[in-house]
Amino acid sequence: MVKTPARGWREPYGGCAVHVEAGAEFQATTAQLCGLFPFVAGSGSPAIGTPIGRHQLFGEVVCLDPLAWLRAGLVTNPGVFVLGQPGTGKSTLVKRLIVGAIASGSTALILGDTKPDYTMLVEYVGGQVIRVGRGLDRINPLDAGPLGAAIRTQRGAEAERTRWELRGRRLSLLMALCTLIREAPVGNAEEVILGRAIDLLDERLAALTVPDVLAVLEEGPEALRSAARTDHPERYRERVSNLVFTLELLCTGSLAGVFDGPTTRPIDLTAPAVSVDISRVGAAGDKLLTAAMLCTWAYGFAMVDGTTGHSYMAVMDELWRALRGAPGLVEYADSLTRVNRAKGMASIMITHSLADLEALPTEEDRAKARGFIDRSAITVLAGLPPRELARVSEITRLTGPEQELVASWSAPDSWQPGARHPGRGKYLIKTGDRLGIPVELALVGVEHELYDTDQAVR
Repeated sequence: MVKTPARGWREPYGGCAVHVEAGAEFQATTAQLCGLFPFVAGSGSPAIGTPIGRHQLFGEVVCLDPLAWLRAGLVTNPGVFVLGQPGTGKSTLVKRLIVGAIASGSTALILGDTKPDYTMLVEYVGGQVIRVGRGLDRINPLDAGPLGAAIRTQRGAEAERTRWELRGRRLSLLMALCTLIREAPVGNAEEVILGRAIDLLDERLAALTVPDVLAVLEEGPEALRSAARTDHPERYRERVSNLVFTLELLCTGSLAGVFDGPTTRPIDLTAPAVSVDISRVGAAGDKLLTAAMLCTWAYGFAMVDGTTGHSYMAVMDELWRALRGAPGLVEYADSLTRVNRAKGMASIMITHSLADLEALPTEEDRAKARGFIDRSAITVLAGLPPRELARVSEITRLTGPEQELVASWSAPDSWQPGARHPGRGKYLIKTGDRLGIPVELALVGVEHELYDTDQAVR
């Protein structure tokens, strides 16, 4: 082997160069550059939306934004389902998407921050943080929000449609809360009586609360007795007794002081981001936390439903907590997300495992829960074990190499302390039957602090 002399070769242009300038880089299609070696070509990853990292095979930047992808025709709906083991970086990816959505003019809504993971980020971007709990902020689950203001300015058939929409939302939420409290569905007769009570109060009051509904049920006016199909006060009280005790628990039981009065801090839709922090509620038990999530979802979606000309990104973290509270709650969550997806509002659902959804009490609930991931146009997979990937593949088809790649992110291959988890910050983005996009996210600048969810552990 000939060694190059220190000063270069004794020939024209053979001298030693102190600095070697990088070669010029050009991009073109393979049809134009097919004769060049080494045939460098990209993977065709989408460059529309928020930059979330580089392609793990080709190194090019990968972008993701459900609303931008919908407008560009890349997907059929702006639903995103994020699935991965704890600690693999699910919330980190979502926070990057939140920042990108804010930068593009959308409003991020974190509807039910249970830990809280998003409070620091929302405060950093100048958003609104609502802290729900006893002695803190309170949410009225029957708050009309912008829909109530819209009714006052509308006339005729348009006002009637809005009024029925508001009535349906209020009735659905009351039934969901009652189902959660009694751990059994609301009967047909009780649903009729609740609906008539809401109608009566809507005629009497400008703002409805759960104590108002309880009071009118105990009062038992003629309209409610007619709905209960009886003229006798005693028989009427027998028919509404279970309903009265259920609503009484909402006002005086373990849920007292949270949902039994007017909203103290309405959501500010002019803020760049809004986080409803319900972490204080979780200390009172799973049932109160589930109720807080349901109320937060309903209130947030109702606020958005009364606005036009603006885009939103709703984050629904810890999805399994809101679905496992009682049989039938999946139906309510499904109705909420279906409506807002049709209106073009992006929704990001996050959970650890499909096994969380398989643990629901009835097969009907399990089938509807599986529909959440099936109806989301974009599925993002973080580190998952092979058994979990087999479940996912039944809904979103995964190739063998894709399953092997995601499974390789699920656990470290060494027992040495201090090693970086192999799956942290790595994701596979799937849309339909297309091949997945493996991407690795790298934090920059202040993201290291804002996106860190392990501060309490350290």
